[in-house]
Amino acid sequence: MSVEQKKEFEIVSKEEFLAIGFKWEGTFAEAADGGIRRIQAELKNRLEEISGKVNPETLLGLSYHASENSEGFTHYAAVEVSNADSVPEGMVSISVPANRYAQTDHRKGESVVESYNQIYIWIREQGMEASQSGLTHFEKYPMAQDPFSTTPAFTIMIPIETA
Repeated sequence: MSVEQKKEFEIVSKEEFLAIGFKWEGTFAEAADGGIRRIQAELKNRLEEISGKVNPETLLGLSYHASENSEGFTHYAAVEVSNADSVPEGMVSISVPANRYAQTDHRKGESVVESYNQIYIWIREQGMEASQSGLTHFEKYPMAQDPFSTTPAFTIMIPIETA
């Protein structure tokens, strides 16, 4: 039995920022099998190696289209930093341009698929479109949350463009 998920949505702007973390590439099936959760856990284990953390209590999940005819995508588990002068071994830095986002909170126990469906419907109802280039999904997780939780809570941010 599913619980009705009542969502609140808003448009937020975020200035360009830098992040440091781990890059993962794979298919949606590989992601569902725990690929992203493993790099989230690795980031948490090595968080102290990253200098200049802006919001150390927030783990960022940044997802990008891999290519036009690919079944996969690229994902970064990262933390925002003030500068990327020193990138720990095995990690990468990424610059995320300023953008506007449709945002909602996914609460513990809700259906992730339903949360995403609702935000995309809301975006269309507002006369906007999800961005089709570059960053496709931006998620913010509490750093203290277990990356292997089957009922995670996080903030969903979808880059938007005016239709």
